[in-house]
Amino acid sequence: MKSYLLLFFALTSTIILAQDTQYISKDIAINNYINGTLLTPKTIQKPNLAIIIGGSGPTDKDGNQNFLKTNNLKKLAISLSNNQIATFRYDKRIVKQIRERSVDNTIIFDDFVTDATSVIDYFIKTNTFNKIYVIGHDQGSLIGMLASKDKANGFISLAGSGKSIDSVITEEVAKTAPQFSQDTQRIFEILKTGKTTTDYPVALSSIFNIETQRFIMNWMQYNPTSILSTLNIPSLILHGSKDLQVSKSEAESLKNASNKAQLKIIENMNHVLVTIEGGDLENSKSYNESHRPLANGLIDAIITFIKE
Repeated sequence: MKSYLLLFFALTSTIILAQDTQYISKDIAINNYINGTLLTPKTIQKPNLAIIIGGSGPTDKDGNQNFLKTNNLKKLAISLSNNQIATFRYDKRIVKQIRERSVDNTIIFDDFVTDATSVIDYFIKTNTFNKIYVIGHDQGSLIGMLASKDKANGFISLAGSGKSIDSVITEEVAKTAPQFSQDTQRIFEILKTGKTTTDYPVALSSIFNIETQRFIMNWMQYNPTSILSTLNIPSLILHGSKDLQVSKSEAESLKNASNKAQLKIIENMNHVLVTIEGGDLENSKSYNESHRPLANGLIDAIITFIKE
């Protein structure tokens, strides 16, 4: 009898959750590279749409990688769609290639910008939505800035860097392995000339592997503050006070780059958008704890910005 009762309550809970859902979910293939999920509110005929772009690495539409499971982008999409804002989130093209075992080692940063632009263009052509906003997390912030120009109605940066990637890497090496600072600077000087090199310390091979150098070479030409300054649309810079990867000063640099930008610091939010009450150990562990809810104040800040 007990097992039947457990099954009954499980089924009942599922039905209740389904009834509480305020959106319709639809999988969409934008093109041969991009697949994603559109969540559309049930109660609005022509809602605003938020296109969500994930961070660096093989990040899927939910915000996850092999060793990073937070579901933060999925939670973000569902929360917004339950508040009458349509959302579209998608797998980065590298995710699809990994699944199909056909990884293209010639991918460069601009390919991700092309993908984001294709997504925006797709939804502009449908004429289904009132306004289109772009939300970029981490690396997706810079991608979103570049794709939004002359296309989107607004832009939101989540934990986005205010520095070019060569500056970020150079500073990180100086902090964690200062003995390799000169080599790092030397290699970046070579990459700036458009050339690759095999002359790098083994300790830096995870950064400067010959297969990734052209990607970095392409990526480092973009300075986020310079790009944001050219956007003639309202922008919201959201940053967590417990972000271990991107400093508050970088968020402030982004805000200062544009007179159309607002800055909001979310207290105790970390880089993967959850609340951290403790120290660095809890912060690091949270990168693989999908049960954590999004940080308090994050969703409200985005909703307020979009509905203004």
